[in-house]
Amino acid sequence: MILSCHHISKAFVENTVLSDVTFHLEKGEKAAIVGMNGAGKTTLIRIITGEMEADSGTVSFARDTSFGYLAQNQNLDSQNTIYDELLSVKQYLLDMEKQIAEDERLMNSLQGEALVTLMSEYTDLLHRFEMENGYSYKGEITGVLRGLGFSEEEYSQNISTLSGGQKTRVALGKLLLSKPPVIILDEPTNHLDLGSIRWLETYLSNYKGTVLIVSHDRYFLDRTVTKVIEIENTHALVFPGNYSFYAEQKKNLQEARKKAWLNNQAEIRHQEAVIAKLRQFNREKSIKRAESREKMLARTERVEKPFEIRDDMHLVLKPCIKSGREVMEVEGLSKSFDQKELFKGISFGIRRGEHVAMIGDNGTGKTTILRIINELTPPDEGRIRLGTNVHIGYYDQEHHVLHDDNTVFEEISDAYPAMTNTEIRNLLASFLFTGEDVFKQIRSLSGGEKGRVSLAKLMLSQANFLILDEPTNHLDMTSREVLENALNSYEGTVLYVSHDRYFINHTASRILSLTKRTMLNYPGNGKDAVPDRFMGNYDFYLEKSQEVEESLLQDAYAREQGLSYEEVKKQMDKAPAAAAPLSAGSADWKKQKEEQARLRKAASDLKKCEDRIAALEEESASIDEEMAKPEVCTDISRLTALSRKKEELEEELAGLYEQWEVLSENA
Repeated sequence: MILSCHHISKAFVENTVLSDVTFHLEKGEKAAIVGMNGAGKTTLIRIITGEMEADSGTVSFARDTSFGYLAQNQNLDSQNTIYDELLSVKQYLLDMEKQIAEDERLMNSLQGEALVTLMSEYTDLLHRFEMENGYSYKGEITGVLRGLGFSEEEYSQNISTLSGGQKTRVALGKLLLSKPPVIILDEPTNHLDLGSIRWLETYLSNYKGTVLIVSHDRYFLDRTVTKVIEIENTHALVFPGNYSFYAEQKKNLQEARKKAWLNNQAEIRHQEAVIAKLRQFNREKSIKRAESREKMLARTERVEKPFEIRDDMHLVLKPCIKSGREVMEVEGLSKSFDQKELFKGISFGIRRGEHVAMIGDNGTGKTTILRIINELTPPDEGRIRLGTNVHIGYYDQEHHVLHDDNTVFEEISDAYPAMTNTEIRNLLASFLFTGEDVFKQIRSLSGGEKGRVSLAKLMLSQANFLILDEPTNHLDMTSREVLENALNSYEGTVLYVSHDRYFINHTASRILSLTKRTMLNYPGNGKDAVPDRFMGNYDFYLEKSQEVEESLLQDAYAREQGLSYEEVKKQMDKAPAAAAPLSAGSADWKKQKEEQARLRKAASDLKKCEDRIAALEEESASIDEEMAKPEVCTDISRLTALSRKKEELEEELAGLYEQWEVLSENA
């Protein structure tokens, strides 16, 4: 056990946040802390890291165990460049390098015993340097920087000039490079694009230490954690498995609790009714029986009413009228800011009823495209043509469509003056704004509360074309599921930008992947943003995008060789082995893909081998049972045939066992 929390409790004034929270983590475990906004997740993390004291209870780490902590927002105060800031984590290796160089210099001037002593120290130092990965730490640093989405041009950028999100990524890079026994992360994916999130998933999955994560990214949790700690109604409950398994188990548990409580209440009401009826008879025997039942009822265990999450947010999206078949056509869209080209020549179309997710790395211009469609930002080139009867409803991730000086009530009444006070109150109550909440100013609301107000306005708009920019930002998991259900039942058209892959998986029918690259059949200077079209959800996109990458590899080779795409295609189709060597970067990429293909084949072969072994072992056991039957034992010909079959099976099994050992080494 590397981390243990015993009976942690915490209250602020009269508001209890945590009550008797107990759980532990073993070495190498990957765990998530989940719960609604305000449930106390970050409070628990701050208690674990020592930033806050618990009212009662203890937090203990295994002896000599350190931890690294990444808070949601970082305020790095450094004059270093990005690269030098990460390099500072490896200062001990820089010191060792310096000492190695000094020892090598001294060797030329020493003799005898002094030289022998120095050589011994030098050998030990070299060994420690090698064991600490000293010969490849620079590659490790650049690998982390690239994984977290920093381009090589940004390595020399000063920390003081970075945005809050960039500083958080730098802090995450430093934490990963320091490799503490326990890593604690609070919303680590907030400032990462999809490529960086996928890289972080792989890094954490392969990390040998223990990881504790607070995150609303359900897809990320599915791929990284093996334990879920839920904070609900101030208490903690531990579930084994990833997020999807937790969600299923949680649903079953809630149903069981509700059923047990309802049955208990029904039994209590039944007994109370019987007691009342017996007393109505007003006879000695009936009164005694009533008293006996009262005593029994007093001893009956009362099942506590299960805590009900306020997941009753009612979001129903209905288009006002049906739009034309062709909802929108984007042609040749280009945009630059301060002489920096963001994208060029974007073209795509959307048809009625499609739910289209636009994904891509940070800086490819996804939000800018949405703003251009909504006429909030003018394009440099290109045009956007809307179809017949198209009415747009826009959800802005920064909630610029809300007015900070308004109250929640005024925000709705100003936008929809025909609504009565009662109608507005009822609407806001369905979005969890009750009592005095409706008189809060927009500026004082949390990100999740602003999101709910924006969703309320979106529902009232009755638009038939919804354009959503990061709609799940700041929403807790319950609110995200409500939005998912609303979009899935929505009969209109949807275009949205999101980093929430779980959300994309459950709502998208098509994906536009926006990437920065040069295409041979696409004019430009290497920074054209080309949307690839994938019919299906995010998992389907992952599968098919590999085929696109294969095409890009051929593109890269064609450019290097000065050939047309068609010439390269013919060359690779006819004699792929004889094709000229690719560049170092392309070769590395191809080697990586070949290794992935080899591993997939090895895993498939291993599975087939294991299935065959299981089948033969089952058949062999059946033969043993058959041979043990009295009627078979006395039948020489039957017994001989079974024995021969048994020998054949054992011979094949012996070969399969050897094959399995080889395959298991390579898989």
